[in-house]
Amino acid sequence: MTPETSVRQQTKHEQVGLTDAQAVEMYKMMLLARKFDERGILLQRSGKITFHISGIGQETAQVASAFALDRERDYYLPYYRDYGFVLSVGLTVKDLLLASFAKAEDISSGGRQMPAHFGAKRHRIVTSSSPVTTQVPHAVGIALAAKMRKQDIVSFVTFGEGSSNQGDFHEGCNFAGVHKLPVIIMCENNQYAISVPFSKQSAGQISDRAIGYGFPGVQVDGTDPLEVYRVVKEARARAVRGEGPTLIEAMMYRIAPHSTSDNDLAYRSKEEVDLHRERDGLPRYRQYLMECGLWSEEQDAALVKELQAHINEATKYAEEAPYPQPEDTYTHVYAQSEEGRS
Repeated sequence: MTPETSVRQQTKHEQVGLTDAQAVEMYKMMLLARKFDERGILLQRSGKITFHISGIGQETAQVASAFALDRERDYYLPYYRDYGFVLSVGLTVKDLLLASFAKAEDISSGGRQMPAHFGAKRHRIVTSSSPVTTQVPHAVGIALAAKMRKQDIVSFVTFGEGSSNQGDFHEGCNFAGVHKLPVIIMCENNQYAISVPFSKQSAGQISDRAIGYGFPGVQVDGTDPLEVYRVVKEARARAVRGEGPTLIEAMMYRIAPHSTSDNDLAYRSKEEVDLHRERDGLPRYRQYLMECGLWSEEQDAALVKELQAHINEATKYAEEAPYPQPEDTYTHVYAQSEEGRS
């Protein structure tokens, strides 16, 4: 045996800098996000919650990008489908369900905001709002503060491709490029802005727009978590070296309807959705782990059972938790005098 053949060839996840344990942990987080998402749809359809907006089909890119960041120090401005991302950086299924049930313990808004409008100071998740794309200039502002303070951290912001046509996107990118700010701007291109297909939104690649702002743009297969991890990791390294922003366009497909209020078959066919369901990155990544000898059918069945029990417990807790009191409506809305606080 030659020295060359005696050395084990690196697997793809090792090539991009992930250990075996990290590669498996990424899969577990993707599956947790998927199972939570499925529970949210079920709860809404059974009338227990009023609304759910799904990220099914987008978990691979969300989890991979989170693992490529500094999850102890970076700042995050996710958008409303990013369950995989927020679970990876510190939120729990219980946190998400408390928001879904609009309960007082909801850490994002105390039950006063729509579900999936994430915010958690202790995890550096910056509160989002319903108007799309407003998070992009906010992420750029955080990156400016980091640069002024000489901190080696980044801000990371996501949005759908429909948001890339809003003025906030242009203004944020332009300012970030001019000042070479440490921000990663990632579009989760899931092909539909509610009912409008991408072909009717843009005549070119979103990532190509970066050249006009003076920084790199990269298009990546969003269903390949190892490629997304590599691209986000490289973008972060550029940012902390002082080389400025990166625009990432992660290509994927929104398998579920836009939300539980949407009839997606009014604007796309079942055959189209089924075709993309076959290209779902989650089962393909599971198969990759099995081929690497890191995962098995038995382990997968055990994990599904474990996650189901975990989600059941969180659902029961959130459903039984108290609602906010009527007088809580004005808490953290208006300034109060010292007398009013006592």
